[in-house]
Amino acid sequence: MEDSTEEHNSSFESTKSMLIGLLVGGLAGAGAMLLLAPRSGAETRAQIRERSVQLRDQTAASVKNALEQARVETEEMAAGVREKAGELKHRGQEKLVQQIDRASAALDAGKKAVKSA
Repeated sequence: MEDSTEEHNSSFESTKSMLIGLLVGGLAGAGAMLLLAPRSGAETRAQIRERSVQLRDQTAASVKNALEQARVETEEMAAGVREKAGELKHRGQEKLVQQIDRASAALDAGKKAVKSA
């Protein structure tokens, strides 16, 4: 269970780092484009708008994928927890049956001792 949590945290950190890298890279690219643009201001602004839309769409897709991955991992963790809970419930029921059997045996032995006395 602890390993699963560590994997989830690692995956989250990886996704977070990827999104930060994408954002920083996009900003650096936009800055370089402005500095090195051989076009007019109107053309440059149109290109910036177009590239901004592309980056927004890419970021939205990345976030959507990261959320889907987090949802799947959460469902897997929940299934694991439910499985462990079922196992613990089963073990508890077995222990209860054993204790009831012991109590019944002790009661029977007590009855026999009383009848013998």
